[in-house]
Amino acid sequence: MSENSKAFVEVRDLKRVFDVSRPWLNRVLEGAPKAWLKAVDGLSFDIRKGETFALVGESGSGKSTVARMAVGLLPVSGGEVTIDGVSMTKVQGSAERQALRKRIQMIFQDPYASLNPRWRVERIIAEPIHAFGLLKGEAVTARIGELLTLVGLHPDDGKKFPHEFSGGQRQRIAIARALASSAEFIVCDEPTSALDVSVQAQILNLMRDLQKEFGLTYLFISHNLAVVRHMADRIGVMYLGRLVEVSTSKQLFSAPRHPYTRMLLDAVPDLAMSGRARVMVAGEIPNPISPPSGCTFHPRCPLANARCKAEAPAMREIPEINGGVACHAVEEGRS
Repeated sequence: MSENSKAFVEVRDLKRVFDVSRPWLNRVLEGAPKAWLKAVDGLSFDIRKGETFALVGESGSGKSTVARMAVGLLPVSGGEVTIDGVSMTKVQGSAERQALRKRIQMIFQDPYASLNPRWRVERIIAEPIHAFGLLKGEAVTARIGELLTLVGLHPDDGKKFPHEFSGGQRQRIAIARALASSAEFIVCDEPTSALDVSVQAQILNLMRDLQKEFGLTYLFISHNLAVVRHMADRIGVMYLGRLVEVSTSKQLFSAPRHPYTRMLLDAVPDLAMSGRARVMVAGEIPNPISPPSGCTFHPRCPLANARCKAEAPAMREIPEINGGVACHAVEEGRS
């Protein structure tokens, strides 16, 4: 097995449950039980070194929760995330944990909210350098100038505050901060959704160039299928906390297997005016506190039958798409 074919990031049976119960006194007086929300329910996938793996799905599917667990901002309720053979949930000792965190960074959705408005840009970018004790003195200043140049800004911009920049420039600053610790795994949570379309293209191209130059590994979270098609090597489609399809980008857009994936693609405007019959996405994501039985997509699925309502489908590996599909209709040939 080649080095590039090995999994650099491994996510195994990842779960996150939130307690959304009413206050204790209300439950005692009303006799109401505790309520639990399964935001992520048994997610498993791999990301190879230098690869971009994207998670897509409607709002409320659990994508951002996965992103926060992947970088350790949110504790897991079950399962584990492993980075280059080191488990984030089982890592022992502050030194080992610090060494692992240095290799991981995150680019957030809102480039203004993620930057401290009271700090100058040079201090924002230098924060990871100081936190991990990478450089000191003049070497820090030189590194900041190098990073600003790398993302298309001028070294003198380090003296400014975040409010003096446009949205696209602020996101470039966020990228520079992510690179400051020489991170290898970067989680991108909707990094361009708050930007204009023309600026989105610039930021995405910058991220791809940086990936090629430094061999970065991306977990890319987005609901924009056009962006995902441009960025991703492989794509995981999420629905109500679970993966329903994992495939290469080319296969997913040319021959989607799962009915939900097809619905998502049919919702994209057909600019080529191909005349292909399209099925619009029906209904909304069910309440995750009381999800449907069996396959959680069955209330919206045009191919659902009695088995779909009673039995949750398991992910079936399909080697030709470098992934798999969790769907009874696909398994039985009803798709």
